[in-house]
Amino acid sequence: MPSNNPYDSTGVEHYPIKDFKFSDGTVKDIQVAYRSINPEGKKTALLPTCFGGLINDTLNFKDSALKGYHVIVVAMLGNGESTSPSNDPSFPPNYTLRYEDQINAQHTLLTQHLKLQSLDVVIGFSMGGQQVYYWAVMHSSPASPNPNFLKNAVVICSSARTSGHNYAFLEGPISALETSHDYDGGKYREKGIKPRQGLRAFGRAYAAWLTSSAWFRLELWRQLGAPSVQAWLHPPGESSAEKWDAEDYLVLARCWQAADVGLVNPGGKSEWRDALKEVEARVLVMPCRTDQYFAWEDGEEECKFLKHSRLEIIPSIWGHIAGGGANEEDTLWTSEKIADLLKE
Repeated sequence: MPSNNPYDSTGVEHYPIKDFKFSDGTVKDIQVAYRSINPEGKKTALLPTCFGGLINDTLNFKDSALKGYHVIVVAMLGNGESTSPSNDPSFPPNYTLRYEDQINAQHTLLTQHLKLQSLDVVIGFSMGGQQVYYWAVMHSSPASPNPNFLKNAVVICSSARTSGHNYAFLEGPISALETSHDYDGGKYREKGIKPRQGLRAFGRAYAAWLTSSAWFRLELWRQLGAPSVQAWLHPPGESSAEKWDAEDYLVLARCWQAADVGLVNPGGKSEWRDALKEVEARVLVMPCRTDQYFAWEDGEEECKFLKHSRLEIIPSIWGHIAGGGANEEDTLWTSEKIADLLKE
């Protein structure tokens, strides 16, 4: 989730990959940012970042469900820490970044640099959860190069394919940014400015969907330090959205919209349901009952096609951010469910 905290680079490393091939055919050198926590751990967990998430803002469960694990938190391409439009002018144009690019870069990091031959678990929230589904399809299906690479997958507040409703929601904040006067059709960099009005508009369009109507009715914005709903929508000073580069936001949002695991089925492109049927890893699916982005019913439907699935619905009014560490009670509940899975 977007954070108001100052950037924390503690423990962040960068691994260069030469001649990385993107799904659109672009071949170029990239860097993958990651943090390795407790590398002496005998079991290994990977946690990809989410939309608006940075490595050290990511809920990593290192002191709870993953205590004793080697925990690797990896930044998505496009998030500003790994190779992104904001730090590489030759980043693939036209918003062609896709989830398979994320997984291929992460797999190279794990196998070529960290010398891992398998993963005990991949855990992800929101866009991180969509990466988990891609990991499960690409690296635990019979037609995968190594079908036994991934043992467990934990999907938190996410989906195997972006629904039409989710796609339509994203068009709101995307349009708010793209039509702002200071974004100026993407020419803001040429003018040497940051499109703060556009980024703030993106954040406001995004904010109402983050939680739930019950959350607003109970004025729980106060627990996050906002004295009023107006202050929640118009925070003083620099908003969390303003900390981001506009093109980074847009490339990630377009990647989110394009999610469909059927497109990367190792056995050949297929319908997303058929791709899920091929997954051999155990998959814990944890939607939130009040999530307005990723409906819990979608998670329930996905479990019907997974061979080894477990559905646990987060009983929270914190909506989407219930899965991202915003509310301690939800975080404890989620951690317990992950721990239960990994004990078996």
